[in-house]
Amino acid sequence: MKIKKKYFYNLIRILLGAVFIFSGITKIVNPLKFAQDILNYQIVSEIISFWIALILPWLELICGIFLITGILIRGSSFLISCMLFIFIFFVLSVLVRGEQIDCGCFGFISHKVSWTLLVQDSVLFLLSLVILISSIKNFKKG
Repeated sequence: MKIKKKYFYNLIRILLGAVFIFSGITKIVNPLKFAQDILNYQIVSEIISFWIALILPWLELICGIFLITGILIRGSSFLISCMLFIFIFFVLSVLVRGEQIDCGCFGFISHKVSWTLLVQDSVLFLLSLVILISSIKNFKKG
């Protein structure tokens, strides 16, 4: 990997990891609020929203830490890509229905679902795919 590409790759990996660490921590501190945010999307049942609220923030935190430390990059970037794909689906469903709800993205400092959020999640999704594809290519080379 060329030096510029390697720095760019590492920058993306660290930034994406930091976003997910921050996101996970802000949700961990108040899982009931996060469960309500999930329920507001009107896609999953109440019991499922509670389970997601208990598990997802920890998964975000762990994947973020792994990305920053360089541990299990391929698996972490795959899980983050999957999460972002689902987040995009949830956001799109709210936008299509024309509802105004908190996104739940960053726990207690979340904002309303908007087209801007959809673009942000899409950019993060593309960045996570860059990390995933790069880690697969590097694995095949080694």
